[in-house]
Amino acid sequence: MKLKNEFNPIRNWANDKGILSKGDIKTQYVKFQEEAGELAKAIINNDNDEIIDAIGDCIVVLTSIAYFNGTSIEDCINSAYEVISQRNGKMINGTFIKETK
Repeated sequence: MKLKNEFNPIRNWANDKGILSKGDIKTQYVKFQEEAGELAKAIINNDNDEIIDAIGDCIVVLTSIAYFNGTSIEDCINSAYEVISQRNGKMINGTFIKETK
């Protein structure tokens, strides 16, 4: 997986709204926690439309967090995929447990 600039529209929106010039990584992390809470509520309520909305909102905020950390969400996803694509493990009670070496 080699994402490059797929999230530019999100960065442009964040820039236009002043998030990138007036926000910071800490305020965006607080916003991420709020969005994660909305995702949890949507999952508990089995509300598919709200689940989709909350996942999208989380990704939008994570895009800004990556920016404030001097990287891009694409680089974060690519880095994570490089690691997980090589990972072995097994499913236990609905959770993938990675194999330790």
